Amino acid sequence: MLESLLEFKFIFVGLAWGSLVLFIVSLAVIPWLVTKIPADYFHEERRRRDSTGERSLYLQLLLGFKNLCGCLLILLGLVMLVLPGQGILTIVIGLFLMNFPGKYRLERSLVSRPKVLDSLNWIRAKAQKPPLIVGS
Repeated sequence: MLESLLEFKFIFVGLAWGSLVLFIVSLAVIPWLVTKIPADYFHEERRRRDSTGERSLYLQLLLGFKNLCGCLLILLGLVMLVLPGQGILTIVIGLFLMNFPGKYRLERSLVSRPKVLDSLNWIRAKAQKPPLIVGS
């Protein structure tokens, strides 16, 4: 059994390095993203829709790339559940990158939890940003 696992040593080492890199990147990117959220983003019960109608081909490709990156992060997060790394955090970031029905309700539900909201507002306070306002 151990011999068959040694055949995949290169893959395991690559996954371990990848999870370490994602962990370091997440330490820098997550606080930056939290400070970019408008303070009233979660205040409305429903997300405001852009009424411009059609999207250009460029925007559609960009949206597809963003969703693909979200899927990739979810897959990497699942792998990191058994390997070293921030598996759950990576899955959550992947979900937030993707577009799907009910995404705003999921985001709002997670952010409205007191410990999550306190943590996000702590990060925002360090960056001298106003706290997030979550409507009831």
